[in-house]
Amino acid sequence: MRPLIVASTVFWLFAAAPLLRAQQRNTAASDAEVIQSLLQRIEQLEKRVADLEGPKPAAAAQAQAPSPAAPPPPSPQTMADMTHTVVEPAPEAGPNLKIAGFSDFNFSGSDQPGTKSGFTEGQFILHLNSNLSPKVSFMGELSLSARTDAGTGSPAVTGFNAEVERSIIRFDHNDHFKASFGRYHTPINYWNTAFHHGQWLQTTVSRPEMTQFGGRFIPVHFIGALMEVALPASGMNLNYNFGVGNGRSNVISRGGDAGDINNNRAWLVNMFVRPDRLYGLQVGGSAYRDKVNPTGGPAIGEWITSAHFVWTRETPEIIAEVANARHQNLTTTTAPIANSLAYYVQMAYRLPFLEKRWKPYYRWEYIHVPKSDTLFQLQPVANLAGSTLGVRYDLSSFAALKFEYRNQRRAPGQPHFNSGFVQTSFTF
Repeated sequence: MRPLIVASTVFWLFAAAPLLRAQQRNTAASDAEVIQSLLQRIEQLEKRVADLEGPKPAAAAQAQAPSPAAPPPPSPQTMADMTHTVVEPAPEAGPNLKIAGFSDFNFSGSDQPGTKSGFTEGQFILHLNSNLSPKVSFMGELSLSARTDAGTGSPAVTGFNAEVERSIIRFDHNDHFKASFGRYHTPINYWNTAFHHGQWLQTTVSRPEMTQFGGRFIPVHFIGALMEVALPASGMNLNYNFGVGNGRSNVISRGGDAGDINNNRAWLVNMFVRPDRLYGLQVGGSAYRDKVNPTGGPAIGEWITSAHFVWTRETPEIIAEVANARHQNLTTTTAPIANSLAYYVQMAYRLPFLEKRWKPYYRWEYIHVPKSDTLFQLQPVANLAGSTLGVRYDLSSFAALKFEYRNQRRAPGQPHFNSGFVQTSFTF
């Protein structure tokens, strides 16, 4: 029985061999046809890519030009091998906005007639900074100030005034030349450009009166264009600014935000040096020229000159400034030329012990406005002579507590009045 099974198996193997060989030939033929078809398809796709890439080889090479260390740009064949995906250049990153905030709370009391003691909320400030490109940046400053007439009137006034204090776009050509446009703190003295809104930035509770926000002695805000130049000058580091823009508004404490009140642009020049060998020292001067048309008054020619000496090492800190406002009535040739004078000297010293948290300070300030100054009599600027004595205690790197005493008088022959202030100021 077993020999019959073996013989039958051998017979069927010999019979099936020709069929297996025929099937293998058919499979090989089929594979060859598939491969040939794929090669033809690849050739067609390569030709299509070449046709699409052909009309703009120069533009593509310019858009995707590699750096010297980078690999060469992909060829059409490589693009075909990458399933024909065209890699577009990455879009430029959008603006990166950074926000810093400042605020303060105060308690004050005075023996000056008509004043009240109590707590007050200082300005709520936001500083906005954004780099629009490696050479273009934006700086903005917003303030919210509490109103004493909040809730009165119909409709009732809001509790806070919102104000755009600064809005500046600047183009940095290089470290030595910059140009900007916008609303500035007028760069005609040191304090006005070094200490902006946010009482934490400055040593004292408040600014000197000659440069107070909302004050009239100098134009605190300026709307226009500014050119900034910095030159090494053999280690002297000479800086100067030249600006042109709108002058004072009809209300001289305001800038010409909505447009100049006349066809005469205001201009200014500010120059100062910062020697390398005397780090922290700055000495400079400024000049400002404008034609003012105050409400209810004649046209006034205004010429303000100022100078400053600053030492900011904190051991000690010295800030001294003087400004002269020269006013001339342009409607008559007989009116006298008036010169109003203001200056202050502030000294502070950060004590080396107790973790250097304590910083006592003293300031003397003076303002004299003659009766012949038509502009400052029409929109009054008060005379002042007085001392400020205080101490600042840094609660942390971002918060401070200040105690301040003032003794001042408004005019010769008038009594002195005394005031006390406690302020907590901070940044966030």
